[in-house]
Amino acid sequence: MGKSPSCPHEAGNFGIQNRDKSVIHTGGLESLAGVTRVKGRGSSQSWLIVALFLAVGGLVLAVEPRLLERVPSLALPSARTVFRAESPAHEAPAVPKPASRTAIEGGRIVVKLAPGERERIGVETLDVAPGNHRIEIQAYGSVLDLARVTELTNAYASAQAALQTAQAKAEVSKSAFQRARNLGPYATQVQLETAEGTYQTDQASLSAAQSQLRTLAATAQQEWGPVIGKAIIERAPAVTRLIERTDFLVQVTLPPGEVLKGQPNTAFAEVPPQSERVALRYVSPATRTDQRIQGVSLFYVVSGDSGLLPGMSTLAFITADRAAHGILVPEDAVVHWQGGAWFYRAIGEGGFARHPLPSGAAMSADAYVVGDITEETEIVVRGAQALLSEEARAQSPAAVDDDD
Repeated sequence: MGKSPSCPHEAGNFGIQNRDKSVIHTGGLESLAGVTRVKGRGSSQSWLIVALFLAVGGLVLAVEPRLLERVPSLALPSARTVFRAESPAHEAPAVPKPASRTAIEGGRIVVKLAPGERERIGVETLDVAPGNHRIEIQAYGSVLDLARVTELTNAYASAQAALQTAQAKAEVSKSAFQRARNLGPYATQVQLETAEGTYQTDQASLSAAQSQLRTLAATAQQEWGPVIGKAIIERAPAVTRLIERTDFLVQVTLPPGEVLKGQPNTAFAEVPPQSERVALRYVSPATRTDQRIQGVSLFYVVSGDSGLLPGMSTLAFITADRAAHGILVPEDAVVHWQGGAWFYRAIGEGGFARHPLPSGAAMSADAYVVGDITEETEIVVRGAQALLSEEARAQSPAAVDDDD
């Protein structure tokens, strides 16, 4: 027979101990949830409520993490922020830096371009060799108003017609006077005196017409020189073209102290605003100077459709008899930067470096004569501005930051 409990209290104590064990375990979970431990059925309900609350909260945060940002009492970082900070795999990829086209060689900046890049930005080069070149003197031109030429031409033509009229009258009156004298006693004294008076009057008119004509001829030559003056007197085709505005007369004045030897037949003028060059045809030395410049002046003619008009001022270039030695750098190849003038020459394989254009360099055939390069070289004749932009970009603070 099994041993029965000695008293009902022992059995009751045994049950109480079992319940205490379950309560102790339940109470431990309840204390973790932050609630007051309650014995029996109330303790189980509290645990279910806490678990349900935590499950719903976790589900909401999983669906919309930004809800935590709207609750000021919770100082917790955003789920997305934490995710980005702790997930290096989701960082933005680094943007690759463009390859630099510049390098420093021999103390100067060299722009290096591949053949494809040269073609893309339009860089064109030309091989030039040193030589002797006739220099151009920069002068100052002004297109003249030819109203005075027209006036003198018309005045001379009128004086010439008046002279012819006076000559005809003088010849008629002279013949009448001679006939009256030859009549002898058959001509009355009154007829003789009348014929003689008419003849003398016509002679005086003839002398006045001749004097007027000589005066106009001298005035034309004094005002416009022997070449244009003679053309006015003879009404030559050259003057006719000026009067009809087929050609324009240009007065070109040299800088003070500049003197030309020989006849400067080759000259050009720049037409504003594009500064395109047009040819000038030499006429003669001018009879006056430009008061603003006070240099030797010359007369040239330019085509009427050149773009120049009477009253306009322009730059002119006269080819002198002097020569300068060096390479020719076209005017379009020159760029201006930092207060100086430069052009680019080839350096090594695919490299280009700036070369200074000497101040006051002589010009020849619309190009600068550079005398400090003594051997054949390759220069950039088109696209120099693109090279300068590439060089300036490499030297800018932004480019330095990018390189860092």
